[in-house]
Amino acid sequence: MRFLVRDRLLGFGDDYWIEDQHGNKVFLVDGKAMRLRDTFELKDTQGRVLIDIHQKMFALRDTMIIERDGEPLARIKRKRLSLLRNHYRVSLGDGSELDVSGKILDREFAIDYDEELLAQISRRWLHVRETYGVDIVREDLDPALLIAVAVCVIHLAEKEREED
Repeated sequence: MRFLVRDRLLGFGDDYWIEDQHGNKVFLVDGKAMRLRDTFELKDTQGRVLIDIHQKMFALRDTMIIERDGEPLARIKRKRLSLLRNHYRVSLGDGSELDVSGKILDREFAIDYDEELLAQISRRWLHVRETYGVDIVREDLDPALLIAVAVCVIHLAEKEREED
């Protein structure tokens, strides 16, 4: 499954559609402006909230939380020792972990579980400059969750770059 995301996905207060490879709108990312913490909602085409994404208020390192129906799905934060590449750990609600690594700010990274590729995020195979793709490798995976992970990781990396 391949999804197309506009590069301005993370503009707060703006809505951005995520399309499938055929150009059909699939998900809407709704950035909530004027909040104390960074907040997004991932919605379906009927406007139903599928996933809530927000920044954890009080944490030593920036942390994003992904929830579905009020239940925690994942917690995302940068790994402590990742000097050469952007490296993030995604702790899932069931206790398992995903690994996200690559050139996050260039939109070139992979999401892995136990060294198995789950999703590839890339601009390389797209010709439109402001678009990047989320290529989900297995059909039994939750595309909304993996897209939410990509949104969080890019947001955290951009915040970190702004603070430097």
